[in-house]
Amino acid sequence: MSDQKLSQKINFYLDDLATPVGKLINMAIAILVIASATSFVAQTFEISEITRHRLNLLDDIILKVFVVEYFLRLWCAERKLKYLFSLYALIDLVAILPFFLGAIDIAFLRLLRWFRILRLIRLVESRSLFVNKNEDFAILLRILFTLFAIIFVFSGLVFQIEHSTNPKFHNFLDAFYFSVFTMTTVGYGEVMPQSNAGKLTTVIMVLTGIALIPVQLSELFKRLIMTANQGDRVTTPVPDKITNLQEVTCLGCGLSLHDVDAQFCKVCGTKL
Repeated sequence: MSDQKLSQKINFYLDDLATPVGKLINMAIAILVIASATSFVAQTFEISEITRHRLNLLDDIILKVFVVEYFLRLWCAERKLKYLFSLYALIDLVAILPFFLGAIDIAFLRLLRWFRILRLIRLVESRSLFVNKNEDFAILLRILFTLFAIIFVFSGLVFQIEHSTNPKFHNFLDAFYFSVFTMTTVGYGEVMPQSNAGKLTTVIMVLTGIALIPVQLSELFKRLIMTANQGDRVTTPVPDKITNLQEVTCLGCGLSLHDVDAQFCKVCGTKL
C-alpha cells in the first residue's frame, strides 16, 4: 500500500463515525479524554501517594497516545499549514504541549491540562454521530457539552491558580461549585478568588459564558420553531396519494415523507 493510500485510510478512520472501525477509534479517544479529565479531578482530592503515582502514569500514557494521534492527523492532512491553524488542531496542540515542555514550567503545564476536555468538541460536533437521532437532541447535547466544558475548564484553572494560597479552594469540587454559582449569577459569596489571576480568570469565564451559551440556545429555539412549523405544514396524506409518497428522512429538518421522485426536501431544500 502506498503512503498516500495509507494516509487517506488513516485520515478516514480518524474522522469517521459511521463504520465500526471509525466508531471504535473515536470512542476510544473520547474515553481517553474522559479518563484523563477524571484523573486530573481525582488528584485534587486527598488520595494516597500510590494512587497519585498510578494516575500520573496513566496520564503519561494517554498523553503519548495523543501525541501520536496529533502527528498522524498532521501527516494525513492534505494542506498541512491550514490544518496546523485549524481550531481542532490548536486544541489538540494545547493538549499535548506538556509532552514537549515537561521540563520548563510545571505550573503552566498544570493549567494547560484542563483544556484537554475540549478535544471532545470534534466528536460532539460531528453530524454523523446523530444521523439516526433527532436533530433537536443533537443540538441540546452540544449546548449541554458547551456549558459543561466551560465550567470544567474554568473550574480547573481557578483551582490551579487559587488552591495553594486560598483555603476556600481545597479541591476541584470547591472550584466547580464556585464556577456554577458564578455563571448562573447567584454568587453566594462564601467562595471567592483572592489573587488577581483568579479574579481575571473569573471575569473571562463569565464573559465566555455570556458569549457562547445564548448563541447555542438561540439555535435550539430556532430548531424547535422549525419543527413546530413543519408539523403544521405536513398533513396526513389522503389514501389515493399514499402510493406517491416515500419515507425518507431529511437530515436538514427531519421531514420523513417525500414524493417518490423527490431529490430535495420540499421544506428546507436539503438534498435527499
